[in-house]
Amino acid sequence: MSKRALKRQLREGAFDAGQFEGDDKIRRLPVDRGWSPLQHHNDDREQGREQAYLKTIKAKSPGQQALIDAVDAKNLVLALGPAGTGKTYLAIAKAVEALESGRVGRIVLSRPAVEAGESIGFLPGDAEDKLAPYLRPLYDALSDRLSMKRVRALMAEGAIEIAPVGFMRGRTLNNAFVVIDEAQNCTYMQLKMLLTRLGWHSTMVVTGDPNQSDLLPELSGLGPVAAKLEAVGNIAVVRLQDRDIVRHPLVAEMLGVL
Repeated sequence: MSKRALKRQLREGAFDAGQFEGDDKIRRLPVDRGWSPLQHHNDDREQGREQAYLKTIKAKSPGQQALIDAVDAKNLVLALGPAGTGKTYLAIAKAVEALESGRVGRIVLSRPAVEAGESIGFLPGDAEDKLAPYLRPLYDALSDRLSMKRVRALMAEGAIEIAPVGFMRGRTLNNAFVVIDEAQNCTYMQLKMLLTRLGWHSTMVVTGDPNQSDLLPELSGLGPVAAKLEAVGNIAVVRLQDRDIVRHPLVAEMLGVL
């Protein structure tokens, strides 16, 4: 076959597959044209399997909307409410949003390393290894908004910092989005120390459930601090309720009787 005829057949798609049998240079790959991403997406929607992740977060309850609005409007927000109301998730989602849009230069996440019935001393490794399980929930929330590869890259360059409360003393956090999680496990003096870390061009969100403290009731400072700061006009205190719980419906039922 001449080169001209070969080019014409190639252009017109007129090849006969039989003429290439036995030719080791030809590799025919099976092509399955019975699936398409669009069809797969439509099937999922028909079966009720919606993708939960959204790049732009949306409130699932009036309380969550109040929290989002408060974070947008105020530099210091206290979010109090029962487990499953999305306090930590929304705070970290807003932090990631602020970092990605360039409104802040870094994210600082902090959490008290308070033992909930177990001793931290038995965990293997150095101090960083022992504290890692206590900070794991913050990594989980971050990885839900960013890929773990990006989280590691941002942490390596200092754009994301995760630290226990005890490491925060003496610092001034400028141009940062600060999230203090599980604040019900902080004493009054610890919370006073944390709140006064707030620097210029920064936002701080403090989350916690005063009814789920691992400290003795008289030692937890979140309730008294929130009560005092509610009178300050430039600070928002958002109190989420059982109706704002977005975990399994049984969580709200359990918290109603426990």
